[in-house]
Amino acid sequence: MNTAPSPLVSVILPAYNAGETLHNAIESILEQSFTDFELIIVDDGSTDHTLEIIRYYDTVEHCIRGFTIPHSGVSVAANTAIQLAHGTFIARMDADDYSMPDRLAKQVAYLQAHPEIGIVGSLVRFGGNRETAGGYARHVDWTNSLVTAEEIALHRFQESPLANPSTMFRKELFFKYGGYSTESIPEDYELWLRWMSFGVQAAKIAEELVIWNDPPTRLSRTSEACSLENFYKVKTPYLATWLIDNIEPHKKIYCIGAGKMSRQRALRLEECGVVISGWVDIDPRKIGNTVNGKRVFNRSILKQEPCFAVAYLAGHDANEELLAALKAEGLVMGQDYILAS
Repeated sequence: MNTAPSPLVSVILPAYNAGETLHNAIESILEQSFTDFELIIVDDGSTDHTLEIIRYYDTVEHCIRGFTIPHSGVSVAANTAIQLAHGTFIARMDADDYSMPDRLAKQVAYLQAHPEIGIVGSLVRFGGNRETAGGYARHVDWTNSLVTAEEIALHRFQESPLANPSTMFRKELFFKYGGYSTESIPEDYELWLRWMSFGVQAAKIAEELVIWNDPPTRLSRTSEACSLENFYKVKTPYLATWLIDNIEPHKKIYCIGAGKMSRQRALRLEECGVVISGWVDIDPRKIGNTVNGKRVFNRSILKQEPCFAVAYLAGHDANEELLAALKAEGLVMGQDYILAS
C-alpha cells in the first residue's frame, strides 16, 4: 500500500499535439526550486508524438503522472487533471509555455501568507514578436499592469485579467464552484469571472514567473471559442449581475460609446435585466439624437444626476483617454463607472 504523503502542489498540464514544445515546458517544472509537487500531464488524444514524450517522462520521473484521453478539448483535459490531482494547490501550465525556477515556491508562499486570496497569478514575459503580434503584446502589457486584488476585480470585465498558465489556485475552489466550462467559449476567462462572482479574490506576484509564448497554434489565435464576440458572450451575464447587485436602484445606468458596435454589446445587458437609460458620447453629431430608443448625452450627464456608467469603447487608447477624462472629473472606477471593453 502506498503511504507516501500527498504533494502540496499539483501542476496540471493539458497537451494536444504539443510535441515540439512539451519537453521545454516539462523541464521548466522539473527545474523548480520548490520540490513538493506532482506534474499531471493529460494527453488530449494527440496525433503527433506528444504521448510518447509523456510516457517517457512518466517512466523516468517519479513526480510525473501521465494520462491520455480521447480528444475532447482543453477544458476536459484540464478538468480531468484536476480531478486526478492530490495536491492542495493547483498550478496551471500550458504545453507551449515556460515557468521560471522560483515560480512554484513564490506562489505557494503567497497563498500560505494570504488565506483571503484564492487565485494567485504573476506577471508574464511575452514570448513572441512585438512587431508582428502587437495586439497580443499589448494584452500582455495590460494584464501585467493589474496586480492587486482590487485592480483585477475592477478590470475583470474588460478582458481576462489573468494569464491562465501563470495561475495557482486552491483546489477546493474547483469542487466548490466548478471547473473549466466545456462550452465553446474562452474557458479560462469564464472560470475567473464565475469564481470571482462568488467572492473569490485573485492577485498576482509582481514578478515575471512565466514566459507566455505566442506560437501560431495558440488556441486563443486559432479557436472560434476565443473569438471577440465570445468574450462578450461570456462576460455580459456576469457584468449584468454585478451591476444589479452593486449599483443602487435609484441610479440610472448609462453606456459610454454610442457607436453601432458599442450599442450592440451594451444592449446585451438589457437581455440580462439591466435597464440602460441612455448613451454617452463626445461626438457632437450624435449628442441629442435618439438611437435604439435612447437619447445620446455628452459626458456632463455623468455629473448632473445620480448614475453609473458602463464604458464600451474600442481599443486601449480610447480607454486611456476616457480614464484620464473621468478621473479629471473626480469620478471613481467601481463607484461611478466600469470599463467593459
